[in-house]
Amino acid sequence: MDYNFDLTRAKIYIRCMQGATTNMCYNVLDRNVNEKKLGDKIAFYWEGNKPEDYARITYKELLQQVCKFANVLRAQGIKKGDHVAIYMPMIIELIVAMLACARVGAVHSIVFAGFSAEALSERILDCSCSLLITADGFYRGDKFIKLKEITDEALKLHGENPVKKCIVVKHLKATKENDKTSTQSNLPPAKRACLKLQIPWNEEVDVWWHEVMKEAGEECEPEWCSAEDPLFILYTSGSTGKPKGVKHTIGGYLLYTATTFKYVFDYQPSDVYWCTADVGWITGHSYLTYGPLANGATSVLFEGVPTYPDVSRFWEIIDKYLVTKFYTAPTAIRLLMKYGDEPVKRFSRKSLKILGTVGEPINPEAWLWYYNVVGDRRCPIMDTYWQTETGGHMLTPLPAVTPLKPGSATLPFFSVVPAILSESGEELEGEAEGYLVFKKPWPSIMREVYGSYERFESSYFKRFPGYFVTGDGCKRDKDGYYWITGRIDDMLNISGHLLSTAEVESAIMEHLAVAEVAAVSHPHPVKGESLYCFVTLKDGHEFTDELVTELKNQVRKKIGPIAAPDYIQNAAQLPKTRSGKIMRRLLRKIARNERDLGNTSTLADESVLEALFKNRVETI
Repeated sequence: MDYNFDLTRAKIYIRCMQGATTNMCYNVLDRNVNEKKLGDKIAFYWEGNKPEDYARITYKELLQQVCKFANVLRAQGIKKGDHVAIYMPMIIELIVAMLACARVGAVHSIVFAGFSAEALSERILDCSCSLLITADGFYRGDKFIKLKEITDEALKLHGENPVKKCIVVKHLKATKENDKTSTQSNLPPAKRACLKLQIPWNEEVDVWWHEVMKEAGEECEPEWCSAEDPLFILYTSGSTGKPKGVKHTIGGYLLYTATTFKYVFDYQPSDVYWCTADVGWITGHSYLTYGPLANGATSVLFEGVPTYPDVSRFWEIIDKYLVTKFYTAPTAIRLLMKYGDEPVKRFSRKSLKILGTVGEPINPEAWLWYYNVVGDRRCPIMDTYWQTETGGHMLTPLPAVTPLKPGSATLPFFSVVPAILSESGEELEGEAEGYLVFKKPWPSIMREVYGSYERFESSYFKRFPGYFVTGDGCKRDKDGYYWITGRIDDMLNISGHLLSTAEVESAIMEHLAVAEVAAVSHPHPVKGESLYCFVTLKDGHEFTDELVTELKNQVRKKIGPIAAPDYIQNAAQLPKTRSGKIMRRLLRKIARNERDLGNTSTLADESVLEALFKNRVETI
């Protein structure tokens, strides 16, 4: 690799296999079908929201569908370097769409289907997507998500939109009641189909997936790309409130996700692997799609939730498909743990060999329950630490190699060189606690923040020149094991999803009653972290339950349900320094009802604190 991490010397850059030519889709499909002769092997078992909804697709069938949709993309004018937005539920067509983009050299930008119209619009505009791929709607548990309706709202926001066409997957089934409402035979078929399910439709923009696929050819030559050409842009929350478009390139990302998947999960050809992450997040990119496919693995693609139709759903699926490697989030483990051992032990789980966790640090209690109950004390747990920006695992055990410690991400993966720095940037040796950084690049490191080199530089390299700054705190024990202690900036991790407090504050500030707001993290027994917001109202406005509901709904609308605050407190004043800076450190203490506030000498008015403690919201 060729790189420079020190912005005091020159511009930051990272290059891997510069000058090489490749194609991601060719590597994960064509090679498996034509060279490895895996055409008849199952690529994905699809498990729908309900147990009775399921399907499977082989590598040969997946290649055929991807080639057809790649031809659809080319027919729509999509070419190498163009940006395509994908806003879809966890269905096979989502995998087809992203691989088809990779086949023609287009850059996909997947937006989590739980995000709001505002969040979708912001991401489409930021990277100028000319095509959008979505679905009519889907169920998440017993909740109906009107995806096409949200999509249309997004395309109407902020004036001129770059999207010229919207390809819609028909995922929902019309009910008999809805069938009766749309018998107008004079209408076009697409319009009639939408009326059955009350789906909005724009003839000038919208086209059905199944209709354009019907005419598409089954052969499509891949577009050969440079190893450093972009593969995808995935947005992660930024500390300034504006999401950052993390750009990953083809060659290094392919190499690293394939390698980490193989060794961290000890992949064997007979394995059935299940990563429960949504493809809208980096885990779904790296360890549900690209990493497993590069190894010719069979995976489970799950559309539902762990508690629907009952709390045994995960364990039922493991037995149904004889899953051997299971990778999920500590949030899910803590959620299911509260229902006790019986729902787990109702099922065999004898096929399981390795368990994994991802998205946030796992507390020792949840780790032990996962190990003792789910894994029957025979399955090692791969507690993996990494980020959207890293593209792949950075700190992780290896099965049958690394002695495990409950709650520790253990040791660095091959070639990863971590360090712990003090506040002043001094590299700490031995047992230490401080800022987690990396001293050298790895193949799948992000290449830039899309559209802003300055933001890339300032976010990851400015504070400690010569190091990649993760934004996480970390401690190293006497055995050299690493323990992640959480975010050290204005970010928090809710159910494994990284969110910016600034982004939430910005959404609440748009309410006419709000004069000022400060959001901080608060521990949560299931989600790991939750949002606790302190709100100062403008004169003439009253703090009521109705207002609290309005503020929470405003965040849901602007960002998505995942970002809605658990707690909102009325705060006549916020604790500030004499220069006017809000002291969020003290607010975090107040939210936790911790009276030991440390040094408060820089506060402009210490009397503010007692009033805040008095009005504190009761938390769990």
